[in-house]
Amino acid sequence: MLTCIIRYQIDPTKKAQFEDYARNWGQAIPRCGADLIGYFAPHEGSTTLAYGIYNIPDLAAYEVYRERLAADPLGQENYAFAQREKFLLREDRTWLKLASTPHGAST
Repeated sequence: MLTCIIRYQIDPTKKAQFEDYARNWGQAIPRCGADLIGYFAPHEGSTTLAYGIYNIPDLAAYEVYRERLAADPLGQENYAFAQREKFLLREDRTWLKLASTPHGAST
């Protein structure tokens, strides 16, 4: 299992637009094949950092998921919304694998 962590730098004056964007992904991402952990908007501290986090079995499954997401009507609408509203200033993806599973058990 791989975890994708998307780190966004957002326009702090457009937090509401990011939250709409996040809610849309909350519908589209699971429908297209990834296990969405969630989208996280700034609350305290930094007003410009936000995150999206989801799990996917492997990189081959990620490629299938990306194709489904690109063809999904809500996915297409959400991409266009972000381009139009310009609330995303930067987007970085990091791929991680869980190293502590099973939690608390020794190997």
